[in-house]
Amino acid sequence: MHLMSPLDSTFLHAESREHPLHVAGLQLFTPPADAGPEFVRETYEAMRGSEELTPTFRQRPAVALGGITNLAWAFDDAVDLDYHVRRSALPAPGRVRELLELTSRLHGTLLDRHRPLWEMHVIEGLDDGRFAIYTKMHHGVVDGVSALNLLQGSLSLDAADADVQAPWSMPSRATAHAEADGSRLQKLSGAVQSTVRHALSAGVLARAALWEQQMTLPFRAPRTMLNVPIGGARRCAAQSWSLDRIKAVKNAAGVTVNDVVLAMCAGALKSYLIENDALPDAPLVAMVPVNLRTARDTDGGNVASAVLCTLATDLEDPAQRLATIAASMRDNKTVLSQLPRSQAIAMGLTTTLAPALLSLIPGIGAATPPSFNLCISNVPGVQHPLYRNGARLDGNYPLSMVVDGQALNITLATSADSLDFGLVGCRRAVPHLQRLLGHLETSLKDLECAVGL
Repeated sequence: MHLMSPLDSTFLHAESREHPLHVAGLQLFTPPADAGPEFVRETYEAMRGSEELTPTFRQRPAVALGGITNLAWAFDDAVDLDYHVRRSALPAPGRVRELLELTSRLHGTLLDRHRPLWEMHVIEGLDDGRFAIYTKMHHGVVDGVSALNLLQGSLSLDAADADVQAPWSMPSRATAHAEADGSRLQKLSGAVQSTVRHALSAGVLARAALWEQQMTLPFRAPRTMLNVPIGGARRCAAQSWSLDRIKAVKNAAGVTVNDVVLAMCAGALKSYLIENDALPDAPLVAMVPVNLRTARDTDGGNVASAVLCTLATDLEDPAQRLATIAASMRDNKTVLSQLPRSQAIAMGLTTTLAPALLSLIPGIGAATPPSFNLCISNVPGVQHPLYRNGARLDGNYPLSMVVDGQALNITLATSADSLDFGLVGCRRAVPHLQRLLGHLETSLKDLECAVGL
């Protein structure tokens, strides 16, 4: 067995039927021109034939130290790949709509904790000849960046490469100096010390944020229709935008790609809330994860922090909204960059997870503003076309999680020349989620006009 980190353990403890805490990816592929009618089945069987699994795909929660759960990982020697890797077909007419309906159902179900915490679904039957692969992994096992690295790592840059790799059989990036295995007591001591260090770091964060940098802080967000208790059912939406369009706005405004993405989301959310007669007077606040992973980190676990950013939804001018968002991100990242990594991780816990959990306490959650309104995450992707068995990856849509009080999540990733957006919402709390896709396009057009493009 291997002891969990405090953050990994927290994700497992916080999960319930209404709050599945896994991250996922929906990949769309176009088969090569010479693909036969059995191409998808053959690709599936080639992946299924990879039976050597890396530790990340063999680990499951174990019972340790006299019956305590969610404290340690066990590693299965034999994994039932027929259970974890499945082949499905869409009902007619096989549109993207049917694909997203299936994805929504899959994304709302819990992973079996008696098995390693992952599933892959190879999905055929799209009317345009493409096929999809939906893969989900528990957030206690991987963060969003790590999950994307694992999925992309099994693809090839060569369209002629017929060697079909499986994500679960790819060697994980190893740290330069592997940590030696210690006794259970030594590992437990290290976990406790890590937790104490994280708690002490909160004091450092408070001084830097409150008195030096004036960061965007928790419990300043307005209460909206998105900040309500949620159910277990999910609705997913996905769409791609040209990276060149977003870079053109970035260059004209002198900001970052992520600033433009946040402004694009801000304009879309403003229109969506107006459409539902639910736009608050105060600006929305987004939680923006920040990747802290380096080349020395393995592809597994959680190595991330987060900052809070105003979305300036109280402003009418898209250019002014973009400038306000850019300033908010710049100031908040300045604080983050001044902290050691352990304190930066503590900052993410202090500004996001801890306030969210505190808001669930009876009598407190209803009396305090939300710590933030939603999560918007830009996950690093790839700059070149990728292939699986000659099939080109056309879309790589990350799908994350929602929790009580934050019923909507927007996550995106770079895929060659596009930015692929994956939206996840509570099926009950976020009506007509797909309309946000249209508002995102309108918001980008507004930004293009505002900067003179």
